[in-house]
Amino acid sequence: MDRPMIFNFFVMNTPSHITHGTWRKPGCESVDYNNLDMWVELAKLAESAKIDGLFFADVFGLYAGPLETIARHAIQFPISDPSMLISAMAYATKNLGFVYTNSVLQAHPFAFARAISTLDHLTKGRVGWNVVTSASDNGSRSMGLPSIVDHDERYRWAEEYIEVVYKLWEGSWEDGAIVKDAATGVYADASKIHKIHHKGERYSVEGPHLVEPSPQRTPVLFQAGASTAGLAFAAKHAEGAFLISGAPEASARKIAEIKKLACEAGRNDDDILFIEGLTFVVGSTEEEARRKEAELEEWMSDEAQMTIMGGGTGLDVREMDPDTPLVDLLEKIPGMRGGIQLALDAAPEGTTPRLRDLLRFSTKRWRVVGTPETIADRIQDYREVGVNGINIMYMDLPGTYRDFVDFVAPVLKDRGLMQREYREGTFREKLYPGRGSKLEASHPAIQYRTIAS
Repeated sequence: MDRPMIFNFFVMNTPSHITHGTWRKPGCESVDYNNLDMWVELAKLAESAKIDGLFFADVFGLYAGPLETIARHAIQFPISDPSMLISAMAYATKNLGFVYTNSVLQAHPFAFARAISTLDHLTKGRVGWNVVTSASDNGSRSMGLPSIVDHDERYRWAEEYIEVVYKLWEGSWEDGAIVKDAATGVYADASKIHKIHHKGERYSVEGPHLVEPSPQRTPVLFQAGASTAGLAFAAKHAEGAFLISGAPEASARKIAEIKKLACEAGRNDDDILFIEGLTFVVGSTEEEARRKEAELEEWMSDEAQMTIMGGGTGLDVREMDPDTPLVDLLEKIPGMRGGIQLALDAAPEGTTPRLRDLLRFSTKRWRVVGTPETIADRIQDYREVGVNGINIMYMDLPGTYRDFVDFVAPVLKDRGLMQREYREGTFREKLYPGRGSKLEASHPAIQYRTIAS
């Protein structure tokens, strides 16, 4: 596939996303996250620069740790529903894509399938779904479960969940089921609409899908798992794999692994786009960029960063020996193992990464600091190992994005690394030039197009 790299703004509908404490910085608008005007203006900024999409992260439940600490630092709390923002942002733009995170814990698949199909209609096919399994013990208890579900069992749960939505999106309505014939009074041909009759371990869904086929049928599918189970799930289902590798060499290893798994699952090795998570601190000189980075770091909170690290893993790292080898922790983690695995993957060969390295890695691994040319060089390094795009994470909202649009994007466009104009079509067609609006025949969802009542 020959196209420039993909660039998304990576955001969250909360005051403090990843770089905790910078919400206090003068001019940072993340505290206005409940103001729709702020999001619409961000979408317009993205489209003005020909950014591919807004990618919304999300969490469903509190991180582990003291509520007093979480609330005081706004550690991804409070957090509002990102899907509610998309219609307004889509109405204010024409080409920008919108990916939002939705956990299998969050909503019954029948209801979720209806919601995102509605958005796919309203956006004219500009929606994607980031599939996650939720690692919050609090979120699990809030949804009626006694505790967090075992890590690998969560992915088995996700397998059934995604099977249900595939059946709804791909199998309920045949092409040509919508007639809209005013003369005969027939809107839809019932012979081409099918109940899915799904009966599984967790779900029993009769169907059919309540929404007529949307422009993409199935939204563009993203996945960000880094554990063994997460990589296998991404290889089987994802059209875009979100990586936070920390270095091009680590990205290359992860890409090779996922491509191998994808081929073993019957897919093609070019069916998946690889999107690396990075943020950029831009200066007219290297010295200015480092000075800006130091100023941003002054606003960061060590207590908040340690709390979210513990919350993500399910371990209270504040009480642990900072010299504990990370490999000793990996199998003990009830929550997200991917962050520790990423730190292990990015470690120099022959070293023994320890907990203190993880804490350092958590704030530095995705940051590129320098002039626009230096940043473009680093993006090129990722391109050369097979990375297809960048999810741009912010330290200052919208400052990080304004600097990227004003200073970095022109350099990238001059080098052919970033698109100058949008392609026509749906989000899937924009991401995959030459392919159609629907899933490729190699995707596992296609098997459900033959479902009949």
